[in-house]
Order: sequence, then C-alpha cells, then structure tokens
Amino acid sequence: MTDRQPSITRTDAPEGPSAVLHGRWGAAELGERRRWRKLSAQLAESPAAAGLGWDLRELDWLDHVGAQLLWNHWGRAWPERIALTDAQRDILQRIEEFSTEEAPAERWSLAEQVDTLGAKVMHGVGHGRDLLTLIGQLVIDGLRLVRNPRLMPWRDVSGHLYSMGATALPITALVGFLIGVVLAYLMSLQLRQFGAESFIVNILGISLIRELGPMLGAILVAGRSGSAITAQIGVMRVTEELDAMRVMGIAHGLRLVLPRAVALGIAMPLIALWTTLAALGGGMLAADIAMGISPAYFVQALPAAVAPSNLWMAMAKSAVFGVAIALIGCHWGLRVKPNTQSLGQGTTASVVSSITMVIVVDALFAIGFKNLGI
Repeated sequence: MTDRQPSITRTDAPEGPSAVLHGRWGAAELGERRRWRKLSAQLAESPAAAGLGWDLRELDWLDHVGAQLLWNHWGRAWPERIALTDAQRDILQRIEEFSTEEAPAERWSLAEQVDTLGAKVMHGVGHGRDLLTLIGQLVIDGLRLVRNPRLMPWRDVSGHLYSMGATALPITALVGFLIGVVLAYLMSLQLRQFGAESFIVNILGISLIRELGPMLGAILVAGRSGSAITAQIGVMRVTEELDAMRVMGIAHGLRLVLPRAVALGIAMPLIALWTTLAALGGGMLAADIAMGISPAYFVQALPAAVAPSNLWMAMAKSAVFGVAIALIGCHWGLRVKPNTQSLGQGTTASVVSSITMVIVVDALFAIGFKNLGI
C-alpha cells in the first residue's frame, strides 16, 4: 500500500473503535476504478454507526470530492466522535452548508397511474372535440360557399394549389420513380425463379396504382405541406394576427381552413396520379433492364392487369387524404400558444398525426373495399 492510496484502518481506543483514514482523498485518486472499488469495500465494512469514531488527522490530502464522499457516507450528519484538523473541518462545514437533501424516490402508486392515464385520455378527448368542431365548421362553410360562391377567397385557393401542389411534383416524382425501380428489382429476383416474369406488370400495377402511389404522395405532402400549414397558422398566433382577425370579424374557418382544405382536396388526387405514373415509369425501366420486358408490352398489358376501379378508388382516398392533412395541420396551428416552443411542438405533432392518419385511413380503405377491382 502506498501512502497516496486512500484507505481505512480500524483501531481500538479507550473511547471505542475508530476508523482511521490514510492517503490522499482527492478527485484524482478516487477517480481510479481499482482504488474506488477497494475503498468502497472498506467503507461498506465501516458503516456510520453511533459507536464508531472517525480520525482524519492521518490524511495526506482531502478535497471537496473526498469530503462529499465522507459526508454522504455519514448520512449527511456529523459523527458523534471525530478527530480532524481545522482545515478539514472547514471543508466539511462547507459541504454541510451547500449540500442539498436528496429527493426521495417516488413510490409507484396505482392512483397516480390512473390519474395520469385519465389526464392523457381527457387531453385526447379535447383534441378530438376541437377537430370535430373544425370538421363541422368546414361543412357549414362549404354549404355557405355553395349558396354564395363569391364568399370563397379563390385567390388563396389558387396560391395554396401552387405552393402545396405544383411545387411538390418534383420530390414526389423522384421518390415514386425510385420506389418503382426498387420494387421492380425485388420482384424480378423472385419471379425469375418460377418463370413468371410477365406477372410483374400485374404486381406493380395493382400495388402502385391502388396503394403505394397514393400513400407515398400523401406521406410526402403530410411532411411537407402539413407542417407548413401548422407553421403558417402558428406564426399568426405568435404575432397575434389570429386575434386581430377575430377582432375584425374575419372567420378563421372561412379564411384559413376552407381554402387549404379545398386546395389539398383538389391537389392530392393529382399528386397521387403523378406519383403513381412516376413509380410505374421507374418499374417499367427496371423491368426492361432486369427482365427484358419491353415498355411496349408493359403499357399494353397494364390496362388488362389493373381494373379501372382501382384508379378511381385511389383518387377518392387521395382526396380524403388531402382534406384530412389540411384539417390536422390547421387544428395544430390553431392550438399553438404564443411562444416559439409551442410552435415547434405543434409542427412536429402535426407531421406525426398526419402521417399516422394517412396510414390508418389507407388501412380502412383497404379493408372496406377489399373486393373492389380485385
């Protein structure tokens, strides 16, 4: 044992047993794993009992790290018998002064768990109520629009069609094309084993037209335009423009929600069709390269492999996707509080909710129309 190594020895004195500390009790020495394990074992053998005294006068060095270790080992209280120098007493008194009590560990409680679950349920019910109110207001505004079309801010609808529809065409085409290439290559590896290369037209056609094309387009629009809707309306909340519109008597539903819902309801079927065509183009190219199936045969066999009802169903659910994405984006935007942290949280929640909604609605359509076009 070196003089620098922290250690504890037990001695018997007339007053009773004492724990004598040796070596350097500093951050550098206590940070070594081997020394720390040995010292921890010695501390475990010397619990802070009432009859045990402590002698720190043999220490070569004591800093605040070693003093904090001793203070915690003593149960954050002075031992009944202690021998130490004035400098050591000053350090321990500072530790006593600035040490805070450790927070007691929270015990698991069934009542608290039920209360937490109830709070989350009520929070979800509140969101559902607000979203249902938004849907009802959208229906009422739509009926008013049918009676008087001039109430509709058509210039806003046109602007949203361009910003949420036309500008989304490049990214949706790129993603759709690459998905078509990947699917065609994966399918060619399996179909070649059974000599069924020609069935790649059927598989690609039904999967891309009926499911993947609309869903890919909707997910991209949800991440791109859904977040933009929430951010736009959220910034209006932060800058108090929404309050100004209410004071001026301008309805939020007619001016903010309805134009975006109409624009996305029109744009989403077109984006889905565009994404599907790009995916079919990628699949056609990959099938020609990997399996030797010419584009002419692909185009000729596709109408016979995929019933037109699949395309109409895809367009219908894409319109539902578009309106739902707009409503969710507006819902989270209107719930943003006037601070930037709430704006970021609302935008994130909008994207997650929109993508989840797209997948759920797509599953409902797949179950509800499982016999259509098959």
